[in-house]
Amino acid sequence: MLAPISWRVPPRHYGPWEQVVSTLTEGLVRRGVDVTLFASGDSLTAARLVAVAPTGYSEDPALNAKVYEGLHIAAAFERAGEFDLIHNHFDFLPVTYSRLVRTPVVTTIHGLSSEQNLQVFRAYDDIGHFVAISDADRRPGLCYRATIHHGLPMAEFTFQPIGGDYLLYLGRIHPDKGAAEAIMVARATGRKLIIAGIVQDAAYFETQVQPFLDEDNVVYAGAVGPAQRDTLLGGALALLHLINFDEPFGLSVIEAMATGTPVIAVRRGSMPEIVSDGLSGVLVDGVAEAVEGVERAATLDRWAVRRWAEERFSAERMVDDYLALYESILDERRRPPVLAGAPA
Repeated sequence: MLAPISWRVPPRHYGPWEQVVSTLTEGLVRRGVDVTLFASGDSLTAARLVAVAPTGYSEDPALNAKVYEGLHIAAAFERAGEFDLIHNHFDFLPVTYSRLVRTPVVTTIHGLSSEQNLQVFRAYDDIGHFVAISDADRRPGLCYRATIHHGLPMAEFTFQPIGGDYLLYLGRIHPDKGAAEAIMVARATGRKLIIAGIVQDAAYFETQVQPFLDEDNVVYAGAVGPAQRDTLLGGALALLHLINFDEPFGLSVIEAMATGTPVIAVRRGSMPEIVSDGLSGVLVDGVAEAVEGVERAATLDRWAVRRWAEERFSAERMVDDYLALYESILDERRRPPVLAGAPA
């Protein structure tokens, strides 16, 4: 299992790719799979941990990201012969090692970090074993082995049958994610808004978020860890996910639903796959509809929201899906090659 090394596995607060790696790795180990996890040295896992970087480079500015990325990826591929397969969660760069090893490489594409990176995936399309994290994120002309939605360890999210009266924004502070729009909705409805997440765009935070912060109406809670995240999610009336891009997935959306909290999301990207309009949340086409959606969200059955998450986004379902994919790939490798002119 080749994890990113921007953050620890599992992350202390932010780190969605690392969180997925952790959930999948620990789920596989519980199923009796022998997993070697390549991650930062401070990672916590029941798998066999191999580390080059002492910690995530986003957590220690003294680390040279490119140096440690190169060493980290090489460490996994230099041992490729020891593994039945390599599961890459490190974006496009490890894909370029695929032809150098006999071990099949599965790559979960966690959304393209750049559209230019698509040319790398296309160059290795014939052997890539690519996994999309939503049907909405599949790119035309690219061959995928499967679409596998992310899953959560549901026991780590506390169901709250009665939500609070505040709205919640949980995610990186960036124009793509819609913090400014969440503030607009909160002000229009007279609801308190709690904002939580790392500041990824300082200028955006300083101009679009910070001027509205106070102690009562719009509160910035900073980056939150698992315990505080669980409390904030479960205590909210609704999660506002008013994105300005075609989001490939959105972990915070299924985290909210796991606590019973409905999601008000813009109808873009993967949101129609993840949120059931009128059941687990409200799909909208802008701020005006989101304002109207707040009262709709307040009437939804929080037990139904939780069940939607349990049935579709559990860690067990995700592990099942990946195990089925692994077996399919390995079965193909076990079959004898068909000789030219021989009956298939």
